[in-house]
Amino acid sequence: MSAPLTPIRCLHRAMDLFANKVGVVCRDKQFTYREFGERAQKLASGLPKFGIEKGDRVAYISFNTHQLLEGYYGVVQAGGVVMPLNVRLSVQEMVAVINHSGARMIVFENDFAPIVEKLRDVCKGVEKWVTTDEKIACADLQYEEIVDAGVPERQDIMTIDDSAIAELFYTSGSTGTPKGVTLTHRNLYLHALSVGGIYDKIHDMVDLHTIPLFHANGWGRPQASVMLGVKQVMVRRFEPTFVFRTIQEHKATDIAVVPTMANALLNAPDVKNWDLSSIRYVMIGGAAASPDLIKRLEAIFPNGECFGGYGMTETCPVLTSARNKGIAYKDDDDRRRRQAMAGWPVCGVEVRVVDNNMHDVPRDMQSIGEVVAAGDHIMSGYYKEPEATANVMSGRWLHTGDMGVWDDEGYIHIVDRKKEIIISGGENISSLEVEKHIFSHPDVFECAVVAAPDEKWGEVPAAIIVRKPGTDLTAESILPYLSERLGKFKLPRLIEVQDEPLPKTGTGKIRKLVLKERFWAGKEKRVQG
Repeated sequence: MSAPLTPIRCLHRAMDLFANKVGVVCRDKQFTYREFGERAQKLASGLPKFGIEKGDRVAYISFNTHQLLEGYYGVVQAGGVVMPLNVRLSVQEMVAVINHSGARMIVFENDFAPIVEKLRDVCKGVEKWVTTDEKIACADLQYEEIVDAGVPERQDIMTIDDSAIAELFYTSGSTGTPKGVTLTHRNLYLHALSVGGIYDKIHDMVDLHTIPLFHANGWGRPQASVMLGVKQVMVRRFEPTFVFRTIQEHKATDIAVVPTMANALLNAPDVKNWDLSSIRYVMIGGAAASPDLIKRLEAIFPNGECFGGYGMTETCPVLTSARNKGIAYKDDDDRRRRQAMAGWPVCGVEVRVVDNNMHDVPRDMQSIGEVVAAGDHIMSGYYKEPEATANVMSGRWLHTGDMGVWDDEGYIHIVDRKKEIIISGGENISSLEVEKHIFSHPDVFECAVVAAPDEKWGEVPAAIIVRKPGTDLTAESILPYLSERLGKFKLPRLIEVQDEPLPKTGTGKIRKLVLKERFWAGKEKRVQG
């Protein structure tokens, strides 16, 4: 008899096999997998006593905490849908997401009380506001009241419909209005098996949750780490010195970062003051990496191997990994080049690069097509938006909106978002390629390249560069550097150098649309072919 595929099985395995092992560390608290599992089970049996029924959405406004991680299992075991919110959204954006989702309960940290006070007035569908801290005026009850009302009962997994929605995540909105991505029990369990398959040396692995658990690269790991009994250390808020201290204290072996976080670590003034030798693997996701970023990270993590990966909220999220699949590298430059790529598909998914007719483009690392994916990890759809779902699906294939190239080994390299390819005089220019070379300059802290209007060429690359503190980088001084690395038609025609950081989404992605708008203000954007 086949059993339903559900992430609850990951928790059961951890409690059975790793009961006495420290599983979760959060500030000054730590829990064995038995203790963590029992808290999640008590949460599950306590939630119905406070009005949560099957299918209800339970939203979290929280940094990385053990309570949020418990929700990944407790809410789901209760038959609810766990919904971590991006804590960096504006109040207006949060209102839109909460009301669209129909969330019935909000669990929050008191740090967000000023936001909650505003949300309570306009989110009328929320019936219970629950604080994870001490009771305050805007909270109806404390989180521990729910846990204390429950009992540590193991769910009979045979009662679970694995096609039911278990998690609801809203996209970052970096390319438009946030959409609710529905992930089923089946999606999450099979994704855990796939991600667990690329873990290494799990017997002493210590997984540092540096990325927020509301971010795709954050919530993609908890099920796999629980299933394999990995010690998980919560980084409540990302701050370089705290990350370094936590690595040293817990001898963390694995971390995941987005490029903006990696850049913050690299440029931290105290980076050399800490023992970071325990780190074995650094996974870079959320945006394209570069060989130079790989090289810099491996310099501060002397025993670490840094590699890219690729996925999106709609794919649960991991689709590919750039870990070596057994091919021989020519040299270190070739190794870093491959490890900076999106990589090759993990088990359970198929990934292709196709033209407008869904035909594979040549595997020559030159022919650009759209990346499409199919398999176990693909969302069941956008919540309450069947038309938006249909717009991104071709049969079983999800259109990612990312443009890429690939080779005969199946390695995928993302060259740009479909909407961010710059078409200048008929030539396709990858903004990511131009950014990669700008970022390699030692005086550059961060950068973004977008399309700007041009009467002759239609549009041209425009670069907005943030220089490192204490440097005197100028537009004039960086042009010769780029001229040695890029073809003339790819060179930015407009360069702005500034000291202020670039605008970012709550998940750390640079808001390119915001940067682009000021160049196109008052002009009608031509339709790109």
